[in-house]
Amino acid sequence: MSYKIETKCVQGGYTPESGQPRQIPIIQSTTFKYATSEAMGKLFDLEASGYFYSRLQNPTCDTVAAKICEMEGGTAAMLTSSGQAASFYAVFNIAGCGDHVVASSALYGGTYNLFAVTMKRMGINFTFVSPDCTEDELNAAFTPETKAVFGETIANPALTVLDIEKFANAAHAHGVPLIIDNTFATPVNCRPFEWGADIVTHSTTKYMDGHGAAVGGCIVDSGKFDWTKYPEKFPGLCTPDESYHGVTYTERFGLAGAYITKATAQLMRDLGSVQSPQDAFLLNLGLESLHVRIKRHCENALAVATYLKNDDRIAWVKYPSLEGDKDFELANKYLPNGSCGVVSFGIKGGREAAEVFMKNLKLAAIETHVADARTCCLHPANATHRQMNDEELAAAGVAPDLVRFSCGIENADDLIADISQALDKI
Repeated sequence: MSYKIETKCVQGGYTPESGQPRQIPIIQSTTFKYATSEAMGKLFDLEASGYFYSRLQNPTCDTVAAKICEMEGGTAAMLTSSGQAASFYAVFNIAGCGDHVVASSALYGGTYNLFAVTMKRMGINFTFVSPDCTEDELNAAFTPETKAVFGETIANPALTVLDIEKFANAAHAHGVPLIIDNTFATPVNCRPFEWGADIVTHSTTKYMDGHGAAVGGCIVDSGKFDWTKYPEKFPGLCTPDESYHGVTYTERFGLAGAYITKATAQLMRDLGSVQSPQDAFLLNLGLESLHVRIKRHCENALAVATYLKNDDRIAWVKYPSLEGDKDFELANKYLPNGSCGVVSFGIKGGREAAEVFMKNLKLAAIETHVADARTCCLHPANATHRQMNDEELAAAGVAPDLVRFSCGIENADDLIADISQALDKI
């Protein structure tokens, strides 16, 4: 039976049998006992399913990953220790030294630095294109070494809405998958697989957790991209892995399981960015109310954006669900039920005015965080995007005066009153 997204948030991934716990159990164990070494050997050879060490897989984490997989409409998923780890694994699973990736320039600052600096040192080159680029400009970014395309459904903090179909069509025309970071939209408001994306990542730290309790990430595979059509591009999936006695992932696990199995068996084994069972349990509690919270986040954000648009002290407002926004039509297409709870805006007076404004907020807290039940705000050019120069900030859609205001689930009138009194202090 196919359930609606609200039901999946509450009950997806776990169906207890008679006498079993109603809430998912926390399997807080590093290791698992087996009666024979032969049985364990089959696990190490990927010939049997099961658990032997929580650095690779843990039952609690797999249960929560299964819920997110069901919510996104994928075939396999894995949890990671953070959203950064999810972004890294998602790309590194199919791209290595000498390879190339096309990415939207409107990215979270940490992701941009991961790609432009850290992964570049690993020999992976990235070409950043404007999310508003033409199809010709997008196609021109590809090279024979391109292995993937990466973008965010709603960019953090530029709030640009990606034209997923445009980027998916270009990726597929060049024989590579489209990876989408769906953190801000969540599967409640957008399911990128329905628009042609192949792999989805999340920083579960944000709306999915929703309470600032646990850092985490997730990768979901749609199971739709046919790696076997391009064996020369994706040898890691289509040729034998000698570290597992010659297993070929696409042959053993099919398109539905090859990508996530490889990421688990290789990357999690060797790099160990594992989410703890306790954090996975907390994440699941957040997921159970996600569909309720995200609606309130969006209602509050639209109310705040509307207020800011009509305040003479505000230089500009960016919120994709606000009528008149440059991405309003794309938001209506991909996010008809609401975009997110984050509003970006600039205050007349620039950086200096923004600092005075933020210092005088009483309800909204200054935090390196976003997408929380409690309202918070940040000046990205001075924090998450601090490593970027002005040119890079402009390409990412982050103006020097940009204030990222993340509306929680409090009363919208109280949020507006807090903003108004802080503006009065400038």
